[in-house]
Amino acid sequence: MNQPNMRKYGVATRQRGMTTAGLIIMITFVGLFVYAGLRLTPAYLENYKVKNTIAAIEEEFSGTNSARREIIQAIEKRWNIEIINVISWKDVKVVKAANGWDVQANYVNTVPFIANIDFALTFRNEVLVVK
Repeated sequence: MNQPNMRKYGVATRQRGMTTAGLIIMITFVGLFVYAGLRLTPAYLENYKVKNTIAAIEEEFSGTNSARREIIQAIEKRWNIEIINVISWKDVKVVKAANGWDVQANYVNTVPFIANIDFALTFRNEVLVVK
């Protein structure tokens, strides 16, 4: 069965491909995600350093009868070397637990995105230093 030429009657034929407007919208959408990733990566890398420091404190002081001040001084020294600025060693909580010290480095890192839109990243890092 032969189909009549649809263009002859003013009826649109099936289109293939993407329009320029569709391409611009897609590039903008993908670009926003790439830009968000670029803005968030440093915050996650800095949290990785915080997490590694807290884990190293757990390794170093577990099994020892260490004082709270020793743990805080070790955190301060490591963060000065690692250049961690998002959280101060003063903000770390070292709380007496039943069998040691509970070390908590919890903080919120606000990362600017576009204009007045920010990302608020909440990080919770906690270890138990067993005596």
